[in-house]
Amino acid sequence: LQLKKRGIEETSVEIKKILRPSNERDIEAFKISKSREADILAKSRAHARYFRLQMKLSEVEIQADGKKGTFFYTADDRIDFRELIRIFATEFKVKVEMRQIGIRQEAAKVGGIGSCGRELCCSTWLHDFKSVNTTAARYQNLSINQTKLSGQCGRLKCCLNFELDTYLDALQAFPDYADNLQTVMGQAFLIKKDIFKNLMWYTLPNNTKHFPLTIERVKEIKDLNKQGIAVEELQAVEVTSGKPKEVEPDFVDVVGQISLKSLEKNDRRRRDQQRFNNNDRRPNNDRPNNDRPYNDRPGPNRPGGQPGNSAGGRPMNNNRPPMNRPNNGPNNGPNNGPRPNNNRPPMNRPNNGPSNGPSNGPSNGPSTPPSNPPSAN
Repeated sequence: LQLKKRGIEETSVEIKKILRPSNERDIEAFKISKSREADILAKSRAHARYFRLQMKLSEVEIQADGKKGTFFYTADDRIDFRELIRIFATEFKVKVEMRQIGIRQEAAKVGGIGSCGRELCCSTWLHDFKSVNTTAARYQNLSINQTKLSGQCGRLKCCLNFELDTYLDALQAFPDYADNLQTVMGQAFLIKKDIFKNLMWYTLPNNTKHFPLTIERVKEIKDLNKQGIAVEELQAVEVTSGKPKEVEPDFVDVVGQISLKSLEKNDRRRRDQQRFNNNDRRPNNDRPNNDRPYNDRPGPNRPGGQPGNSAGGRPMNNNRPPMNRPNNGPNNGPNNGPRPNNNRPPMNRPNNGPSNGPSNGPSNGPSTPPSNPPSAN
């Protein structure tokens, strides 16, 4: 089957003759030769850059016996690599063969996954590369997008030719020279041919609507235009899709029936929590410093301080309102009456002045005469 695809007969001289089955020694030599290919490819690319050759080495194949090496490269112009071949033969100790390949052959050797999700056709089964142009995309009603139509090699995808014959056979039923139709509203222009539904889509000037017409209707309008008659309407058909129509849900007007108090309560709770978190994150310099040492607190004799008690350092509150206490007698304590004298022995105090106490200020109560006045001797 593969010989038929490549057009090679079984009696061709290109088919090599089998001498004998390979033994363990041959298999070991084959593995050694294959293991050298990656190192040789890297060094050969370095030599090509050194000589500034406009070529790209894509693959190196070393023969099973290690005596011959084939270097595959791509280039746009003719390359003079005679000096490069001498260096390859001297360094790699193989017979050098330089073979130029195309971009598609390079992609087939590198391999990869296509946009369809499968392995590239050129690296699996496709070996006959035909020319592909944008006409194949136009026949299939594909948008001319270079990014979507290009393959891994940077050229147009080979699969554009796979279904081209089918599209050409289907387009034979469509009328030719039907790009324009004469109507009363103006000239209608053909924009699309649908070979699956056998419809032709037209558009009118100053109108963005697309009108699908059947092939029979287009032929009828074309015959009327040949007679010089412009049709009044195109008689577009209604296009129905095979997808089931989605049932739109019935909406109920609930305006004013939903209370937003719960949302407002949640919003208020969120603001309080955020304010509490901000207070916790505030640095110590912004907080009131109640733990300052005593020397740093304002006092009566310190700058910026207020007059107050020197012991506690607190400012005196001179603006405190007076307290209304009942005046029940000379003594304002809790015991308003005279203190009882429960047989307390008399105290002999010297009479040095009006006051007998340690305080030099005036006495708050009447002075009591001594119980035993001194005798006058």
